[in-house]
Amino acid sequence: MPAITSGKVLVTGANGYIAVWVVKALLEHGFAVRGTVRSESKATHLRELFKSHGSKFEINIVEDITKDGAFDEAVKGVDAIEHTASPFHFKADDPNELIGPAVQGTTGILKSAQAHGSAVKRVVITSSTAAVLVPTMTPRVFSEENWNEDSIAEVKEKGRAATQPGKYRASKTLAERAAWEFYEKNKAALPFDLVVLNPPFVFGPAIHAVDKPESLNESAHDWYATVVKSKLDNDALATAGSSYVDVRDLAQAHALALTKPDVAGERIIVSARPWKWQEFVSAAHKLDSSLPAGNTAFDPATAIHLIRYDPAKEQRLLGIKFKTLEETTKATIDDYKAKGWL
Repeated sequence: MPAITSGKVLVTGANGYIAVWVVKALLEHGFAVRGTVRSESKATHLRELFKSHGSKFEINIVEDITKDGAFDEAVKGVDAIEHTASPFHFKADDPNELIGPAVQGTTGILKSAQAHGSAVKRVVITSSTAAVLVPTMTPRVFSEENWNEDSIAEVKEKGRAATQPGKYRASKTLAERAAWEFYEKNKAALPFDLVVLNPPFVFGPAIHAVDKPESLNESAHDWYATVVKSKLDNDALATAGSSYVDVRDLAQAHALALTKPDVAGERIIVSARPWKWQEFVSAAHKLDSSLPAGNTAFDPATAIHLIRYDPAKEQRLLGIKFKTLEETTKATIDDYKAKGWL
């Protein structure tokens, strides 16, 4: 399919942490946007935030993304879809609390686009590196060729007793796999192509409706609890970490996934770099000495990163110039201060 440089884009779960930034990026790229939310009350903040864009931003209410045909009306008349709606929390008892909505929401949007989205040329799905990595005790580099079979096996074997990260990772893996299976099975008859973006931890400022730190999504709340509230001891600060991407860069990746012709049919890891928590703590303390200093003996040069991601495909296809860890930290701290949280 050709690149999409204009028209209307559907963004599902538009009131979410990542999705609001995606809406903003698309509007700034000149697209019109239709966002879905679960209720009218969740639309209020979005209408205010994007009111300067007038009729180029509209809201569609989809109360339950797991229902058959949930997106049938929402997909009509749009040129592309950015599907970001999927549960992300570590509070599930039954794994199907996460897996059901993740899989059904993803296949549901594709079925609706197939049946009712005659103008849709591309669907971009937000997956996660949770669908890529497997926990490892020795350093390893993962790429788009890797799939997280381990978490699926953990959930099948342990059910409710599976770990919370295992339940979440299984939901992302099964949802993404379902999307690719649907696409490959129906590709010849589909009017659209498929792109999947796989970010790791997502950090950075929040522009969605959030009234207190405790209401932040999992990754952003982890950042607050660790960098501002010192929830980890010195050993964990120096050894615990992963990879991350700034939410604003991820939003740009979603826009580029529409405008770049060569990304059709591709799975793309969007990751800035690996990190240890102390790096964020040090960056924040440097900006504001009232914030915790953490483990002052930490030397990032000696850090061992067990999980890294190969950046080659993202750089070839999207070519994002990622914000530095210090830039992400400054924007987040500035955001907290503006909200009165610091």
